[in-house]
Amino acid sequence: MLKGILFFPVTPFAKDGSVDTAKLSEPGGALPLARQYARAAEEAGADGLLLMPPYLVAGPPAGLVAYEREVAAAGSLPVIVYQRGTARFDVATAVDVARLPRVVGLKDGTGDLDPLARIVTAVRADPATGGRDFRFFNGMPTAEGTQLAYRGIGVELYSSAVFCFAPETALAFHQAVTAGDDELVQRLLAGFFHPLTALRERVPGYAVALVKAAVRLRGLDVGGVRPPLTDPTPAHLAELEEIIARGAAIR
Repeated sequence: MLKGILFFPVTPFAKDGSVDTAKLSEPGGALPLARQYARAAEEAGADGLLLMPPYLVAGPPAGLVAYEREVAAAGSLPVIVYQRGTARFDVATAVDVARLPRVVGLKDGTGDLDPLARIVTAVRADPATGGRDFRFFNGMPTAEGTQLAYRGIGVELYSSAVFCFAPETALAFHQAVTAGDDELVQRLLAGFFHPLTALRERVPGYAVALVKAAVRLRGLDVGGVRPPLTDPTPAHLAELEEIIARGAAIR
C-alpha cells in the first residue's frame, strides 16, 4: 500500500482568501479559520483577541502584516499580536503591525531581546503609534524568570502561568518586582521560579503538563494532557509539589 510518492493536496482559495467550496467541500487554511474564530469570539462576548501565529506556514514580513490586518478586520475587538514560532517581526514590520487600527499590543515569545528592544523603541517613537496606549508583553514560558531582563528594555507587562496554580506566589513576585524589592525578587527566583524552569526543561511539553499537574495538586481536577504531551512522572510530581510548597513559604 505504501508505494509510490507521498504528496499533499493543494487547497483552492477564492479571491478573498476563503476556501473555494465549489472546488473543495471542506474549509481549510489559517487565515479563513482565524477570521472565523475572531468573529466567534466577539459574538461570545470576548473583550479582545490574542492572535497566535499562522499554523505551520511561514511567510515574508509583508505577508505577516497582511495576515494580522485581515484577522483584526474580521471584527471590532482589540487585538494583541503574539510574536513566536512562524511569526517573527523585524523592526519595520512590527511598526506596520502596530499601526493597524485594532492592534493594541505585541506579546513576545521569542526571548530575543536585542531585536525586541529595537522594536519597542521604534514603535514608541513612531508618530502613528507613539501617542496610543500600545502595550508590550513578555510571553515567555515561566515569564517571571526573564522579567527583569524584559523590564530593562521597557517591557513591564507579562503573562504568568504560575498564577494558574500558585497565585499567591505569582502575586508576591509581581508586587516585589514592581516595588523594586530586589531581595525578595531574588529569593523567589532562586527558591521557586528557577527550580520550576529547570524541571520544565527536562521533558518537552512540560511547560503545559506541569501547569495542569500543579492545578491538580492544588485540589482542582482538570485532568491530564493529551498526546503528544505526557503527564509528569511520579518523581517529577513530587518535585513539583516540593517547589510549590517552597514558593509559598517565601515572603
